[in-house]
Amino acid sequence: QVQLVESGGGLAQAGGSLRLSCVGSGYTFSIYAMAWFRQAPGKEREFVAAITSNSGSTDYAASVKGRFTISRDNAKRTVYLQMNSLKPEDTAVYYCARGYSRIESSYKHWGQGSQVTVTS
Repeated sequence: QVQLVESGGGLAQAGGSLRLSCVGSGYTFSIYAMAWFRQAPGKEREFVAAITSNSGSTDYAASVKGRFTISRDNAKRTVYLQMNSLKPEDTAVYYCARGYSRIESSYKHWGQGSQVTVTS
């Protein structure tokens, strides 16, 4: 079955960096787009970034554009989210998902989530 496993979250200071990874298994990773979402306490899950199967196109939420970079390595079945210039408002549980849409209900397969906490 489809499995998505995130790693790389943790604690960072404002202005710092973290890199999240998500490994996909149980399907042909290289032919599917991938995305990252996040959910802060008391808020709905929101779109962060997405990347097409061949890395030809990317999409970013306005709140992270210019600070976050999504990339992938199909040989490693892994999608990454490089997060720079972190802000306290980036604190959330980050989820990877299979697909390319800003709409949460479009996604069927999700990872378990990885906590990112940014302190001021």
